[in-house]
Amino acid sequence: MAMDQGGPRSQEENVVASARAHFERTLVQVRGAVVGSVAAMEHPSSGDAANYGEVFLRDNVPVMVHLLLEGRFAIVRHFLDVSLALQSRSDQTRGIFPTSFLEQDSVLIADYGQRSIGRISSVDASLWWPVLCWLYVRRSGDQDFALTQEVQDGLQRLLDLVLHPSFEGTPVLFVPDCAFMIDRPMDVWGAPLEVEVLLFGCLRSCCRLLELAQGNRFSERRDQSLARARRWVRDLRAYLLKNYWVTSKTVQVLRRRPTEQYGDDQHVNAFNVQAQVVPAWLQEWLENRGGYLIGNMRTGRPDFRFYSLGNSLACLFGLITAPQQRALFRLVLHNRDHLIAKMPMRICHPPLDDEEWKEKTGSDPKNWTWCYHNGGHWPCLLWYLGAAILLHERQHPGSDGALMEQMREFLEECYASQLRQLPRQRWAEYFDGPTGTWVGQQARTYQTWTIVGFLLLHHLLRIQPSDAELFAIDPFDPQTRGRRTRLQEE
Repeated sequence: MAMDQGGPRSQEENVVASARAHFERTLVQVRGAVVGSVAAMEHPSSGDAANYGEVFLRDNVPVMVHLLLEGRFAIVRHFLDVSLALQSRSDQTRGIFPTSFLEQDSVLIADYGQRSIGRISSVDASLWWPVLCWLYVRRSGDQDFALTQEVQDGLQRLLDLVLHPSFEGTPVLFVPDCAFMIDRPMDVWGAPLEVEVLLFGCLRSCCRLLELAQGNRFSERRDQSLARARRWVRDLRAYLLKNYWVTSKTVQVLRRRPTEQYGDDQHVNAFNVQAQVVPAWLQEWLENRGGYLIGNMRTGRPDFRFYSLGNSLACLFGLITAPQQRALFRLVLHNRDHLIAKMPMRICHPPLDDEEWKEKTGSDPKNWTWCYHNGGHWPCLLWYLGAAILLHERQHPGSDGALMEQMREFLEECYASQLRQLPRQRWAEYFDGPTGTWVGQQARTYQTWTIVGFLLLHHLLRIQPSDAELFAIDPFDPQTRGRRTRLQEE
């Protein structure tokens, strides 16, 4: 969509200026300094108030990225410091970062799940902290922060938690339902994609931060943790690519695998997946050249739902290869009527309905079919996919130019759609319906990550596309582009 003429350009500038003003009003102070943003500008302030006035680690991920791109490093460091100070030291939850926090009467109050709906500790907050810490260190150059005893000890506590031995022999992190962005029952317990991809990014970021401290007050225990984290990263990536990545070809193989296998040698169907559990819609969904990471893998019960955030992060963190990323882009284009429709973009597809909705969501009215996390549309998710597309363009120039041109046009159309709709809909949290036309029944307006997600996409499309490289956990070096591309193609 061209915006060179006066009218459209003025409209865009006005919307961006308004979004920036809204964003500044979301910022709050803790201990006398700005620490981040509340979840939404409009929220109850007394009585049985909803927690939209708290500072959520999950919601502040795009906030911190936006602040890093603006060079407002002091706020990001303060956010990291406060979150680290609130990392749990208790026996039951040692190493967990809080889901959210607020300051009341000069006292910090953190939520580790004891106040949440369902009383479930979120997992993504803990996994995001090292990623944000590494992005901060890289962007600001503040390596001294990473070398502090507090940061190194915090990383050690987190690694002790997520790499702790368990009864499960696979390298994934097992979590209950409601433990991440999908914060209502949706039958996502086990090893949901978003958590496993975040674990991959978390461990890679931990490795980078621990490596900075090698030879500098680096203990033998941390040396062992670094070696173990590196092995875990390698094993986790291999596991996810083997068991979660599907294409039309891999599904055909899956459907024809033998079942009821025993012993050490026969393990082509290790999860005993029956052909009957492969849904009929998958054939048209994948077409011939599409591919994606499925939502979950459990014994006999793979979850073939598409989750937008987990797949976008898999591109940004370098979990899937360059050809796989392009297969994912083709899948999004092929299914854009499902995933994009009127408001980019849907959090998962397809939604649970009828008896399945009753059984697996506990008849949760917020998660009706096509609503909230059960197929709802979340504008805050678009910038993750946009960053993945632009990062791929920079790291793999010339690879399938026709496809990448289509993806650029696709991004522009999605951006234009949000530019028109979000101000009119008061920057709503999520949208309902098969096409994402209606504002969610329980959606908050002036939702922070809706506002800042739009600003991030604007920044990447209009101001500095190269800033998509910020999310690449390994610093991008054009001189090594050829070698990296060859390795990823293998």
